[in-house]
Amino acid sequence: MKFLLFTLVLQVVASGAHPLFSNNNLDENELVFAERYLEDFYDLNVEKTLRTNIKVNEHFMKDKIQEMQKFFGLKVTGQLDKSTLEIMHTPRCGISDVHHYRTMPRRPVWKKRHITYRIQNYTPDMAHEDVNYSIQKAFQVWSSVTPLKFTKIHAGVADIMISFASRAHGDFHPFDGRSGVLAHAFAPGDNIGGDAHFDEDEFWTKSYNGINLFLVAVHEIGHSLGLGHSNDSKAIMFPNYRYFDTNTFSLSTDDIRGIQSLYGGPEKHHPISPTDSTQSVICDPNLSFDAVTTIGEKIFFFKDSFLWWRFPGTPKSTAHLISSFWPTLPSFIQAAYEITDRNQVFLFKDDKYWLLSYSRPQQNYPKSIHSLGFPDWVKKIDAAVFNPLIHKIYFFVDHEYWRYDEKRQLMDHGYPKLITKGFPGIGPKIDAVFYFKNRHYYFFQGSNQLEYDIQSKRVSRRYKSNSGFGCKT
Repeated sequence: MKFLLFTLVLQVVASGAHPLFSNNNLDENELVFAERYLEDFYDLNVEKTLRTNIKVNEHFMKDKIQEMQKFFGLKVTGQLDKSTLEIMHTPRCGISDVHHYRTMPRRPVWKKRHITYRIQNYTPDMAHEDVNYSIQKAFQVWSSVTPLKFTKIHAGVADIMISFASRAHGDFHPFDGRSGVLAHAFAPGDNIGGDAHFDEDEFWTKSYNGINLFLVAVHEIGHSLGLGHSNDSKAIMFPNYRYFDTNTFSLSTDDIRGIQSLYGGPEKHHPISPTDSTQSVICDPNLSFDAVTTIGEKIFFFKDSFLWWRFPGTPKSTAHLISSFWPTLPSFIQAAYEITDRNQVFLFKDDKYWLLSYSRPQQNYPKSIHSLGFPDWVKKIDAAVFNPLIHKIYFFVDHEYWRYDEKRQLMDHGYPKLITKGFPGIGPKIDAVFYFKNRHYYFFQGSNQLEYDIQSKRVSRRYKSNSGFGCKT
């Protein structure tokens, strides 16, 4: 069974064929190129067209040009004008546009909700961790608006196999070198179904230089899940490749409608906006948080794939998927702190950390926590907090803590120390902590929240972790 192949292409000039359509202002190569474009994407059947009937041929060609112009929102002239040829020469995907489907013909979909993927090899253009991160975030873009869950495996056959290859690579659809085919993917199904291939001859990057792997991966995974092309130029599923700012990228309404027509929205216990169900989660008496920090005038509470934020002194809160706020950041944040006077927020997961500046993710991240001076045996940070009074950052790992001098950008000597010794009444381990301008730390341990007076070095009050959210006790 053949699967529908999607290929991002920059068409090259065809040769060896006489064009059906004549235009005194264009050379023959350009006319042949346009003919090939319409043949590939608008069902212009050259073999069945009677070449001897020039008038019939030109009329058929004109109809196809008009069809293409309508799809791209161009002025419908039926002529190969400048704007039409510019679109034809733009890098794009190889599926035909004439079906006008948000989803693929016959609506192929995965019949399960937990889908595996595997990266078989890596491009030398990028660090392995950057490739892993780009692919992971591309899957997260789609999981944030559907009930689908994606798991990376490191051996065996995954549902979606991802690879980098040059020229002929075993699927009968060879790549053609740099600036030609960028990538292709197959519709959901068995064997090669769902697989995505990226042309190694391209220069892959995590920025606007070269070809951005994250953006192409989001597009290709859309195809791997069953989406076709959109004629909405704001959609990631628009046929042509364009660069978006990855720090602020989000799916268009058309993308979301298309994918949810196949799989539905997020599961009910994973709401995107505040509902009764989010209130029940936040008011669970056994609730614990993964990380808590201030960001500007708000307090952000992280739990699994979600965050809540509220203003101090008010119980009204807003719930979101982390990915809806920052699509390029990971879920399951484990620690966070803010440096207020710089409008910077640092987020930690496992042995990596990310920087937000004015709430926008910064390039050249994530970075290793070991660059901060942690020994190799430290694999993750449990909690972190910045004290603006002394410009020190406290990092909590298991039952110990480190102190980092923010001005010198170095770890202080004599650490780690026991949490129970440095913070009487706290420990031996904590889940989260944040500093508030009343010169108190707020430590979270399981379902408990401890207000800690910095000056007197003692616990001044005890609350539930969800205290302040207006929950009925």
